[in-house]
Amino acid sequence: MTYAVRSRRATAALAVLSLGILALTACKGDADQDASAPGTTASPSATKGGKGGGKDTDKPSTAGQGDGEDSSGGAEGTPAASEAGTDEGQDGGVGMCETTDLSYKVTVASKLVNHALLAATNKSGDPCLLPANELVITIPGLDGAAEHMGPEGKDWIMKPGETAYAGILFSRADTAGGKSAATVEVALTASESPATVTIADGPVTVNDGQVTSFYGTAEDALTY
Repeated sequence: MTYAVRSRRATAALAVLSLGILALTACKGDADQDASAPGTTASPSATKGGKGGGKDTDKPSTAGQGDGEDSSGGAEGTPAASEAGTDEGQDGGVGMCETTDLSYKVTVASKLVNHALLAATNKSGDPCLLPANELVITIPGLDGAAEHMGPEGKDWIMKPGETAYAGILFSRADTAGGKSAATVEVALTASESPATVTIADGPVTVNDGQVTSFYGTAEDALTY
């Protein structure tokens, strides 16, 4: 009988002890959950902060791209400088004189025998670059163009109304005979169609035509 009572007490004590252990385990579990909850809450915050940081990092990158666009804007100024150089390479943008840009007058020289003076005046209204050494003179009755004589001149920009001069030799004193000519044909270059010019105080006798380059004065043109 005594043994049965002790056994029941022992069983009751074990039951109380088991309940205590279960209660302690439950409390620990709640404590673990409470401890892990802040970590779970903090994680999204950290993640959002990380994304926000990424966006902030992208902003300087965008500014860098803007700087690149400014650099390309500076590059756009380069052709302007390239265009200014082109104009300088073309004598300030002035074109070559063409035969039709000039008016011509041929006058027999009063002092030099068998010579005439060619005066070419810029009538175009615009400046042009005169090719001084490519003048082509053809005299009717003679074969081919007149030969060049005297030193070469220098190309120069003729202003509107400015005149250039060249000397023409119709015949040599040591050559007998010849043909009569009342006109000459003038072209600034061999690739252009010539202009027909009447010889003032003509006609003249021709047997061996020669011509100088263009010069700035009549005196220089009639020196040779």
